[in-house]
Formats: sequence, structure tokens, C-alpha cells
Amino acid sequence: MNLNIALLPGDGIGPEIVGEAVKVLDAVGKKYGHTFNYKKGLVGACAIDATGDPYPAETHKICRESDAVLFGAIGDPKYDNDPSAKVRPEQGLLRMRKSLGLFANVRPLVVFDSLVERSPLKAERVKGADFVCIRELTGGMYFGRPQGRSEDGNTAYDTCVYSREEVERILKVAFEQARKRRKLLTVVDKANVIATSRLWRQIAKEMAPQYPDVQVDYMFVDNAAMQIIQRPTYFDVLVTENLFGDILTDESSVISGSLGLLPSASLGSDVALFEPIHGSYPQAAGKNIANPMATILSAAMLLEHVGLQQEGAAVRAAVEKAIAQGVVTEDLVDASMPGQTARSTTEVGDFVAAHV
Repeated sequence: MNLNIALLPGDGIGPEIVGEAVKVLDAVGKKYGHTFNYKKGLVGACAIDATGDPYPAETHKICRESDAVLFGAIGDPKYDNDPSAKVRPEQGLLRMRKSLGLFANVRPLVVFDSLVERSPLKAERVKGADFVCIRELTGGMYFGRPQGRSEDGNTAYDTCVYSREEVERILKVAFEQARKRRKLLTVVDKANVIATSRLWRQIAKEMAPQYPDVQVDYMFVDNAAMQIIQRPTYFDVLVTENLFGDILTDESSVISGSLGLLPSASLGSDVALFEPIHGSYPQAAGKNIANPMATILSAAMLLEHVGLQQEGAAVRAAVEKAIAQGVVTEDLVDASMPGQTARSTTEVGDFVAAHV
């Protein structure tokens, strides 16, 4: 296969972790006879610094002309600490999602047996947890209009809007994901209070007969937040709207014990984007200490998305081997294991690439 991949390293540790994922992709290409062609684009704070725009037109062009996008991270303290900044790195991320039509964020959560003790939850509670959160990305309160605040600074308002088309397409992704897994779909909403949630539930009930092999249950978001902690092994596929999904996916990510292990995909009608769920971690930038595994696993999701299932499985197996053998960065080092020391970002990437 000949694949064109847009690389958007972004800010902070982004260039380092994306570099290791590329190293692993190149190992896959060499082993299985594929050619991966890369083209880099600017996004986030580095794009503002270079062009004044967090998502330049040239970057959008690179993404549209690619088969898939591998993205690092966005964010810089100089913007985080300046509430008056008119242009912010995160605006580039929202615009990228909207302009590329990336409406479905897919976040798998798997607790590795060798790391089960690192979870903040009891081992017996999280062992075997394996579920996927599907979050709608381009609608809801984050994009609703009108929004604003009063001139005296005492009142503010945001509008949550969803159309039938937006809800149907994300539910279709969720039903199809459930079909590939344990065939259990949990629709998360707040239908007892919020009108858009009632629309979500209505449409989900209308669509369910089209997927008779999938069991569907409905859960209010506050209960879902509790159940994810109390019994994470119950869930298979969860689907929800943008704001609820933002919160629940971050809550879920903690269960594994490290943000540095969790990949994600953002899917649309054309190009798909793959990224680690963690941020830019600017304190670690340039120190060769950041965990590249989430980005490497995002590359595995990319491979599987384009039909290279065996190749994606090989990457996952290599990551699992690195974890099992203690070839990990400082965030995953187990102090109780004699002789285990933190490895650098590049050492972890080298190990995974060598074992593909």
C-alpha cells in the first residue's frame, strides 16, 4: 500500500512523540512492504508564531490531500496564561475538526494486565476493562450560536444545538463499533432535563431496530460518570454529545493509570485524524522523557482504519511487549520492581519499532 500521511506535530512534546510514531510506521512499512509518504503542517501555537493563524490554509490543504492525519498536541503556556489573547492554539484544533468534518471522536480504553496496579481504582475493579467512548465533535454547546455575555460582565450564555443529521451519523458510528465488539451500546444523555438529549434518545430508539444484534441501554450522564468508576468492566461502547463526551472521556482516561497510553481517532466523511489524548506537556518538551506510546497506538489505529489490521496488531503487540518488559518512560516506571529505570522517549520508540 502507498499511503499519504499528514504529520501535524504541533506544540510541546508533539514533535518528539510524533517522531517516534513515524519511526514505528516506517518499521511497519519495511516489514510489510508498504510506502508511507509524510508531509508536515503547522498547527497550534507554533502556527500562530509562524503565520498568526493556529490552523493555516496550507495545513488544511495538506490534510485534505492526505489519506490520514497523525497529530501530536496543541497548547503553550504563553497563551494559557494570557486571558486577553485574541488568537489561541485551541482555536486551531476546533477549526481543524470543523473544517475537516471530523464529527466522531473514538477513544478506546484498555487496562493492561501488567499495569493494573497503577490505576487509581482497585485492581479487582478495573482488571479487564476494555471499552470505547464515542464523542460527537462538531456540534453542541462548543459550536452553538448564539453565544455571548452581557456588556457589564454579569451574564453569559451558550447555546446547545443538534440536528437529526448530526445525531444519526454519530449513532451510526457507535452502532457499527458495537457490532465489532461485545454488541452492547450505552447511549449517554440527560433526557430528563435537556431538550437536545431527548432528541438524541428519540433518534437512538428509532435506529435501534436496524441493529437487532446490538443491545442498547440508556444512561443519564451523571449516573454514567459514577458507573464508569464503580464498574468500568460493564461498558463496551458509549456514545454521547460533545460536552458530556469531553468530560467522560477524560474521566475514563484515568482508569488505565497513565494518559500516556491512550490513543484516539477523529473520523469524518473524508480524511480521519489520529492523536494521543494527552496534552502538549510543555514542561517536558525537548527533554526526551515524554511517553510516546499513546501516539504509537494512535498510529496503530490509523493502520487499522485503512484496512491494515495485521500491521496494527503488530504495533499493539510490540507496545504490550515493551510494557511487560519494563521498557517505559518515567510515568510508567514501577518503583517496586528492582532494577527498573525510566527509558527515554527515543528508547521506547526504538524498542517498539524493533519488535514490530
